[in-house]
Amino acid sequence: MNMECIQVREIGSFEFTRVSLPQPGFGEVLIRVEVTGLCRTDLKLIRQGHRDLILPRIPGEEVVGIVEKQGPGCAEVSEGERVYVYPGLWCGECEACRKGAENMCRRMQIMGFHRDGGFAQYVLAPERSLIPVPLGLSAEEAVFAEPLSCCLNALEMARLTEGDRVAIWGAGPAGTLLARAARSAGAYPVNIEPDLRRRTLIGGRETAGAGPYDVCLAAVGDRQAYEEALQVLGSRGRLVVFSGLAPLGEQMMVDFNRIHYFEQTIVGAYGCSRHHGLEALERIAQGRVPVRDMISHRMALCDLGEALDLVAHRTGMKILLYPWNRRKDDAAI
Repeated sequence: MNMECIQVREIGSFEFTRVSLPQPGFGEVLIRVEVTGLCRTDLKLIRQGHRDLILPRIPGEEVVGIVEKQGPGCAEVSEGERVYVYPGLWCGECEACRKGAENMCRRMQIMGFHRDGGFAQYVLAPERSLIPVPLGLSAEEAVFAEPLSCCLNALEMARLTEGDRVAIWGAGPAGTLLARAARSAGAYPVNIEPDLRRRTLIGGRETAGAGPYDVCLAAVGDRQAYEEALQVLGSRGRLVVFSGLAPLGEQMMVDFNRIHYFEQTIVGAYGCSRHHGLEALERIAQGRVPVRDMISHRMALCDLGEALDLVAHRTGMKILLYPWNRRKDDAAI
């Protein structure tokens, strides 16, 4: 039996093809993919490559689906159950794992990077990576758990507290989720966004102003954003490096005396851990972080090329892909 999927064999291109249906081994579960989210990481992975990418590969790390078949040793989920797939497979033994930071596991295997992902009709996943979707929560809403998890990790690294003034550079899907997650924790976020359409949608600003801010996060890989963030970061403020910079532009001049005298912190944030997925699903299910209005396009998996162009040109907001559809059903906001 075969399945349809997107496969990347070389950087810069992909093919919509058919491959053999994978079979679950010990501790694995076969998931029938309902929906998968598309993000800028997918765009980078396909068109530029990625540090963690091993080819050939089926991309896709934002996945929600239905348990189709269980391998030997599986007892935690049931066939027919809707699950969110936490994309990481961690060792559980290293120091990072023991501290609950699976995303820092030296042996981490990421779905869509080290092993095949959800740009397919079916995907294999370790049972321990699966998180049941709360009853009443749609697949379209639940698939936001992965990007929201990354935002929750960033806010955790920021040591966000109630009442914090938060500046977020970017008002795309990540910037919007960061703002909504921060607001749900009692903080006061503002998005800095040069694009008028996105700035209007989120009620943001074109510039950060004079500040000061308790927390600054760059949800865009823009050197200028980090330079501005350092200027408006307040005393004991925390700058979170949420988005990486392009090669040759990743090195910056930083005033260490300013960090010293104002007791500021610069901290990185990469990916998420499984507990962030649990928290993300809970916040979405409780309505604390609304997501449905962020869906701008619903497209068939075979329309990935067009979908990637939308991401590249920042034309839409959140694009969802459906591996069982044969035609586009855009729902532009």
